[in-house]
Amino acid sequence: MPSWDPELYLRHADHRARPFRELLARVPLTPARVTDLGCGPGNSTAAAAAHWPQARITGIDNSPDMIAAARRDHPGLDFRLGDLLDYDPRQDRPDAIVSNAAFQWVAGHEHRFPDWIAALPSGGVLAFQIPDNFDQPAHTLLAQLRQSPRWKATLGHVDRPAVPTPADYLQQLTDLGCAVDVWETTYHQILTAEDAVVDWMRGTGLRPALDALPDDQARADFLADYRALTAQAYPAHPWGTVLPYHRVFVVAVKK
Repeated sequence: MPSWDPELYLRHADHRARPFRELLARVPLTPARVTDLGCGPGNSTAAAAAHWPQARITGIDNSPDMIAAARRDHPGLDFRLGDLLDYDPRQDRPDAIVSNAAFQWVAGHEHRFPDWIAALPSGGVLAFQIPDNFDQPAHTLLAQLRQSPRWKATLGHVDRPAVPTPADYLQQLTDLGCAVDVWETTYHQILTAEDAVVDWMRGTGLRPALDALPDDQARADFLADYRALTAQAYPAHPWGTVLPYHRVFVVAVKK
């Protein structure tokens, strides 16, 4: 797993949290007990707590830095360190398991669905959203750069895990006895940071490549190459830089 920097991640907190809030609005349940898998710095857990103020909510993440930031910034909420592949809902007995942009980092997460659904009560919910933006320039240019002569020896092997398609999620969760709602949305995000797309990607998609580089100079050189590519693909305007971002949403209700 890549390392995580809570401050970098939270620079675009509103854009990162909006899809999760819209996911929660489609959950047809007022849960008493909620688990937030891959909670990061706790902003998604806080959004769930605001949406369901009477619920007991626990955020779980495998990054010590993210959990430390979550506990610091949201002292009234419950957080613990853990890997979502190891999560056993029989410990917490939630009636809702939610996740915000985490499953795409974890190969094989869908193999945990049978156990998670089995542990939910009737009417319980598994709800998550993930990015599906990997055919867009921010990612295709990154892949090309990793495979370029300058970087292939170091970064040619670095790639993201494959994730199921929306249709795959729909089929699997329906087969597990759920009523499933799957939809997709593209957000045309206006970013105002300097080097906006690089700044966004440093918080998420660039982390595996940056972690694989040997030193700060190599990271600076790689970012300079990536910046030159993305500046052409995402031109800056006086009012900001537009980053179209596609996301997949899934709400599965156990019958």
